[in-house]
Amino acid sequence: MVQFLIPPPPPTVLAVAGGGLFAVRRVFAVAQNYAAHAREMGGDPDRQPPFFFTKPADAVTSADSIPYPPATKRLDYEGELVVALAHGGADIAVADALSHVFGYAVGCDLTRRDLQAEARQSGRPWDMAKGFDASAVCGALQPVGIIGHPLQNAITLDVNGVRRQDGNTNQMIWSVAEIIAELSRYVTLATGDVIYSGTPAGIGALERGDVVEMAIADVGSHRFTMV
Repeated sequence: MVQFLIPPPPPTVLAVAGGGLFAVRRVFAVAQNYAAHAREMGGDPDRQPPFFFTKPADAVTSADSIPYPPATKRLDYEGELVVALAHGGADIAVADALSHVFGYAVGCDLTRRDLQAEARQSGRPWDMAKGFDASAVCGALQPVGIIGHPLQNAITLDVNGVRRQDGNTNQMIWSVAEIIAELSRYVTLATGDVIYSGTPAGIGALERGDVVEMAIADVGSHRFTMV
């Protein structure tokens, strides 16, 4: 019998500021982790526990040109703080959680909002609304040893030079440490896992040709164009 060995695809990697590459293992994301955004989406930030969803690792991209995805009439931006883990574990204590962080980046969780609305109404998963190609835009990673933990940092997103999102990481309902600890109750986290930590209020639609620039103070910025 002839056996065909298919080599595994190369890992998705993120550039590390100052040199080096970070291999992405899995991508988790937190929904409605800023109170104002939860309200604009019709949620109740005082009641809802964190809700996690995933994206494929190869959805992560640092490209400066992002293809507008098919099968949607409403593509939304969501600027976010991205957390990259150096170490994993299960049932991580909140007090120990930040010691597991390798670094941070600015990211954008692109969302097919119309598909997400349909999925919500039907009680279906969000996979096709959140996990499509190039849906997890991410800038260069800044190691904790250089920038520390951005717990009170301005986070902004501009579209075509107009400010659309203007928040601060201290507005998170669940802090980075709490996110890591809570997520580790459900899965055993590991080196290379990446977490998108939620978006401030001000989400909106993108069109082909739009230029998006997202930034987090002391973490960096990233600019891309929808094509």
